[in-house]
Amino acid sequence: MKKYRIYLIGAAILILGIIIGNTFSGSDKATTDTHKKEEHNFVQDPVTKLWTCSMHPQIKMKKPGKCPICGMTLIPVSNNKSEEKVGDDEVVLTADAIKLADIQSSKVMKASAIKDLRLLGRIQPDERKLYNQAAHIPGRIERLYVNFTGEKVVKGQKIISLYSPELITAQKELFEAIKSKKIYPQLYTATINKLKLWKLTDAQISAIEKSGKVQENIDILSDYTGYVMKRKVELGDHVMAGTNLFKIADLSRVWIMFEAYERDLPFIHLNDAVSFTVQALKGQAFKGKVTYIDPFVDAKTRIAKVRVEVGNKNAKLLPEMYVNGLIKARLKNSSDVIVVPKSAVLWTGKRSVVYVKMPHKTITSFKYREVILGETLGDFYIIKNGLKAGEVIATNAVFRIDAAAQLNGQKSMMNPTGAKGNTGGMNMPGMDMGGDKKKSKMSDAEMKKMKKPAKNRGNMVMIDKNKIDKKFKRQLGQVVHVYIQLKDALAKDDFVTAKNNSKALKSAFAKVDMSLLLGDAHNAWMADLKMLNRANNSIIAAKNIKNQRNNFGPLGAALSKVIDTYGIISKKDKIYLDYCPMVKQVWLSYDKAIINPYYGKSMPTCGEVKKEIVSNK
Repeated sequence: MKKYRIYLIGAAILILGIIIGNTFSGSDKATTDTHKKEEHNFVQDPVTKLWTCSMHPQIKMKKPGKCPICGMTLIPVSNNKSEEKVGDDEVVLTADAIKLADIQSSKVMKASAIKDLRLLGRIQPDERKLYNQAAHIPGRIERLYVNFTGEKVVKGQKIISLYSPELITAQKELFEAIKSKKIYPQLYTATINKLKLWKLTDAQISAIEKSGKVQENIDILSDYTGYVMKRKVELGDHVMAGTNLFKIADLSRVWIMFEAYERDLPFIHLNDAVSFTVQALKGQAFKGKVTYIDPFVDAKTRIAKVRVEVGNKNAKLLPEMYVNGLIKARLKNSSDVIVVPKSAVLWTGKRSVVYVKMPHKTITSFKYREVILGETLGDFYIIKNGLKAGEVIATNAVFRIDAAAQLNGQKSMMNPTGAKGNTGGMNMPGMDMGGDKKKSKMSDAEMKKMKKPAKNRGNMVMIDKNKIDKKFKRQLGQVVHVYIQLKDALAKDDFVTAKNNSKALKSAFAKVDMSLLLGDAHNAWMADLKMLNRANNSIIAAKNIKNQRNNFGPLGAALSKVIDTYGIISKKDKIYLDYCPMVKQVWLSYDKAIINPYYGKSMPTCGEVKKEIVSNK
């Protein structure tokens, strides 16, 4: 009996195990079927038929994958449509696309048309205060009291000592006239007047009379106050009456001679106020008025002279100094006109185009519109026709809106009719670009060209590192940290560790989130990342430490430029940029002391610190 009881208990346990196993097995199968069904529904979901790049919204692929421009993973595009009606010529942009493209807009307003005319000029002496100091008596120069260019002279100051036979004769005649002064006073007066005509002063004549002796050398006095611009005589020269001795400039008042292009001349008038600064006198501002406008335009330079006269009592303004001037010219009959920033206008030479934001509530769209431009007001245009006050237009990244319109086959700067055959582009395989689908597919060469980032972006793009996301800077700091580990391995002549560190550096590059960068910064990083990976891949592929070091130099140079461009938040407060004069290469280090990675243990201290980089903590 006891034996049967054991069998019954065993059978019960077996049956219970089967029931439990089937229960859990059925649950797993149901879960698996559910996952498969969900996965199937996700792939086949009619709402998610296209895939796009978060940084390049114009890319639309029929299958998931990588962006053909920057290589980022594509995200699904929602085809949910708003209830609002959208015109055929409207370019609809999502909130993410607007943020990534850095598109900004502003309301059109009326304003007074004031044109800022910036002029470049030079200081010149007042031509009415230029003098030639002449000799009034013939003779030989025995002494030069003023003997170099630039010397200041004052009216009545001695400038030369002259030996003159004519003057000796005149003195003898004076002494004879003095003797018969009471009998022939007219003779005495005539003799005195003769000396005065030779520019001798009353004091000089009185001194001759009192001495009673003939003076062989007579001091000639300056007729003017100013600075010697040119000395025209030497010691011992014989001069005639009327010979120019010195050219003297009175600089108590000077001219500012500005150069104005012919297109700006209609806006410049006499008595216009001019504010100007002198490049040599930092922090000082001057003011004046236009006193003369040249009636002739130079045939070669197409400029005319505009003169401003200013006082110069302290002699700060010296001839030939460069001057930057500003005239705020108020245009006639332009007190209430529509003014827009230049950045809002696309200009082809024939057409001027703006993109007007349409008044939708739930979506954002822009529409192509041609306008007629008026005068240029510095960074602004006057709009003569095409816009009304109160409308909203795109004022930044307008070209990107136009590019989206071209890709969609809508009206654009280069395709004003909106004809699909004039989009100027081709369709990529698997991409809906909005063009004519009968056009041929893009070739492999064209595809590669599209993937390539623009060259020379450093000459075209200005990136404000203060606006770069701090998260991106921290990721860049991690990249530098791994790079310095690679540097340390090379400094220790450790080939294997250097190879492993270069592989780790490749992973660090991949972890940098380029979606944190917007607009031009994103495009610039694509070019920088390509350069960094190229140098690092060469280190990974190197067969020996010598080849590793040969490719380490370009990597350090590229990484230092990246830090200068975007900034960095590092684990250390300072990073040092070091330089090796033997190999003419740089590297980055946490330590101020030189540890050379190019020579390792054979020459560890060769090099110098070129720059300290402060972390943006």
